[in-house]
This record gives sequence, structure tokens and C-alpha cells, in this order.
Amino acid sequence: MSLGKRAFLGTAAAVLAWPCVGMAQAWPEKPIRYIVPYAAGGVTDELARIVTNGLHLGQPVIVDNKPGQGGGIGMAELARSASDGYTIGGGTLGTHVLNPALYPKLAYDPQKSFVPVILLAKQPNILLVNPSLGVNTVQELISLLKAHPGKYSFGSSGNGSSQHIAGEMFKRAAAVNVQHVPYKGSGQILTDLLGNHIHMAIDNISAGLPMVRSGKLKALAVTSLKRSPAAPDLPTLDESGLANFEMVPWHAVFAPAGTPAVVVSRLNQGINAILAQPATRKRLEELGIEDPGGTPEDVGKLLAKDLPRMKEIVVSSGATID
Repeated sequence: MSLGKRAFLGTAAAVLAWPCVGMAQAWPEKPIRYIVPYAAGGVTDELARIVTNGLHLGQPVIVDNKPGQGGGIGMAELARSASDGYTIGGGTLGTHVLNPALYPKLAYDPQKSFVPVILLAKQPNILLVNPSLGVNTVQELISLLKAHPGKYSFGSSGNGSSQHIAGEMFKRAAAVNVQHVPYKGSGQILTDLLGNHIHMAIDNISAGLPMVRSGKLKALAVTSLKRSPAAPDLPTLDESGLANFEMVPWHAVFAPAGTPAVVVSRLNQGINAILAQPATRKRLEELGIEDPGGTPEDVGKLLAKDLPRMKEIVVSSGATID
């Protein structure tokens, strides 16, 4: 290649790169909106506030809760937003993996409509029962359920939620007949489980553990393939005889497709720094959160792994949105 041609290509590359460099230096010039596709008060919302309170970009980052359709309404709005770095959002296993398997039509594509920014959390669910059932192990619970098909019920935070799908997975793996009772959130699940209006639930580990530690509820297992550091004495469902049972909800930050790579990189670096802070780590451990942080590519790999796996599980379980 001639010296002149090399010089021309070098100049062209510099010209093409200049807008991205310029944007990286200027961005952000106005507040950033962080869409949470669920109501305030849940784990997705708390993670968003940890991020938005910790990011120091010279502009405020404002949480905007947009609940509905299992998180689909908020994600559809994120997908429609301008790809200029001023709108990001919190996606989950529910919004990006379960919804595509449950809803025949979604206003977004979990892979094509977004660019991953960072993984915030993996958080296993926990199998909870009312102590009045008198069972101490998963196998004892299965024996009880098989002896009385259709008599007992499990609660979830709504049709299509990870708790619902985990419950359907349990029914299939254990070959038992248990009625599903959907709620609008974990709070009512635990209230009715305490009151013996429902008999079991596979709920968020951070919501369930305080009730277990107080002796009001009994925990039998976690839904991850490895034991949770938050409850190391609890076996996994896999250990308890339900081979390869795995349901681990996750939370991640996404931006609209086409968001400049330099903006994604700055967000990733900033959020990684927040997640590494001792106070943040302590709070995440209290929530039973594992494996926070990493690269955008880590989220993409997780999504590519979970989409086909969970679609098969959802379809074979017969779970539907009523």
C-alpha cells in the first residue's frame, strides 16, 4: 500500500471516528432517564436507584417507573426511545426471556431492539412453604402433594412472572398437581402464605429470607444450580432430586439499539464502579444477589443462552397469560 493511500485511509478513519469522540466528550449534556418497567418498591426498582444515585456523570439520572404487561410496557418505551444515550432502562429475565415466550406479539425484540450495558444481578428464587404443612424437605413436600392432587396451591407475583414459571417447572419436574394463584406482587404472596390461604411459593430470595429467619415460613430449597451465599445451608432443587432444575432471575441495564458504543462504555464503567463499592456490595449480598457487573457482552451471552432454554420450558409447562 502506498504512503499516500495509507495517509488517506488514516485521515478517513479519523474523520469517521471524530463524531463518536466528540459525543463521548460532550455526553451527557442533559438529564438521563432510567426506565424501570415495574412499579416502585421491587428489586428492579431498588437496583435502578442504586445505579442512579451512584452515577456521577455531571447530569442527574432520573428513575421513571413504567409498569405493566410483565414489564413489556416499559421495555417497549425504551425500544422506541432515541438512541442518543439519554434513555436507558432495567431489563430482566421476565422482560427479555419470559415475555417473548408468553406473549404472541411484543412491541420489541429482546435482542434486536436493545444494546446491553451491564448485568446488575443474578438472584435465585427460594421455595417457601407454610410450616403447617409439616414438611422439612422437598421430597416430603412432593409426597404430600402427590397424596392430595389439586388440594394445595402456590402463589406467584403474576401470570408469566419468574415465580409463576418456576412453579410450573416444579409441577412438571415433580409430577404434581398444584393450583396457581397469581398476585400483583410478592407482598401479598407472603401475606397469604403466612395466613395459610396458599400453601407454597417460589419467591424472591430477598423477600422470603426474612420470614424464614423469623420462623414464620419454612424454606426448602433454592432454584439455582449452586447454593446461594445468602442461604448456604439450603439445598438446591437439583440436589433435592429435581435434576437440572434452574430458574435464576437476572437484572441488567439496556439502552436502545444504536446507542453509541462510547456511551455504552462510559455507562458500563460507571456502573461497574458503583457495584464494586463496599456499601453497594454489602447491600447486594443482603438481597441475595450474585455476580454483579461485567461487560455488555456478558449480558448478550446470558440472553442468547436463556432465550431458547426458557422458551422450551414455558411452552412445555403450558403456562399462559390469562
